[in-house]
Amino acid sequence: MNVLNERQVAERLDWPDLIEAVRQAFVDGVVAPGRTAHAVAVPGEDDLSLLLMPSWQVGAKIVVKLATVAPGNTLRGLPTIHGLIALLDARTGVIECLMDAGEVTARRTAAASALAADLICRPDVDSLLVVGAGRVARNLVHAHRAVRAYRSITVWARDTQKAEGFARELDAEGVVVHVAGDLAAECARTDVIACATMATAPVVRGEWLAPGTYLDLVGAFRPGMREVDDAALVRARGAIYVDTHEGAMDEAGDLLQAIESGAIAENDIAGDLATLCRTGRPASREADITVFKSVGTALEDYAGARLAAGARMS
Repeated sequence: MNVLNERQVAERLDWPDLIEAVRQAFVDGVVAPGRTAHAVAVPGEDDLSLLLMPSWQVGAKIVVKLATVAPGNTLRGLPTIHGLIALLDARTGVIECLMDAGEVTARRTAAASALAADLICRPDVDSLLVVGAGRVARNLVHAHRAVRAYRSITVWARDTQKAEGFARELDAEGVVVHVAGDLAAECARTDVIACATMATAPVVRGEWLAPGTYLDLVGAFRPGMREVDDAALVRARGAIYVDTHEGAMDEAGDLLQAIESGAIAENDIAGDLATLCRTGRPASREADITVFKSVGTALEDYAGARLAAGARMS
């Protein structure tokens, strides 16, 4: 049985290959039962989320992820996400590989966003704003750069020191990132805004956005969380895309809260990644802004784990 640590997983998940593996998984289809989520109380802090995510292809592989999301880890200087992925043979049940789930999760999440952007976002965008300064946010920079040529990349976080540290980390990797001071002003002049936060109240507001803005919403993976307000989603009616419709209707706080308030309706969701991957770019329309909302799916774990283990998608 092979065991891959975080560094080894990262080395094996090259961005173009990972984006293609995720695309192929959406085309082929993967059996991915609903994610099991448990809220684990943490004294004096927000609940820890315990997530169990299985997926498989008949006659091929089984992938099972055990992951935790601990919001309080930001105060401890620890990653928010921890976990383990097991890859098994789907015929024999033999465990073939164990690997770090945090790196797979952060990378496959960013790869799904990049895939969506490649399918939906205008080809001529040249500015990217990342809201958030954690592990997934850093990967979003690299993933988005794999599908679009950005002239300007900016980061904003509530904690300016974290944003500055984020910029230094990316600079060390050869990517120039500027730190934004005024979020509203930065939103107004940016083509693509990628949000990866643990916010429970809107961080980005629709009134700040210029026509044609593309929103990539990665946080808010529980119904009580959200990153944008109703006004942003109203402006995106008919141009809202999701990773999976079922997952979005179960967990996407941004969408669920806007539907509950009556700001949008479920039929304002224009499509999901599986449909986009099988049919190509959606027909052009006079969209005010465009939204891609992801909550994650075990299908993406399946694609990432197979690639990391050296078992490419068919």
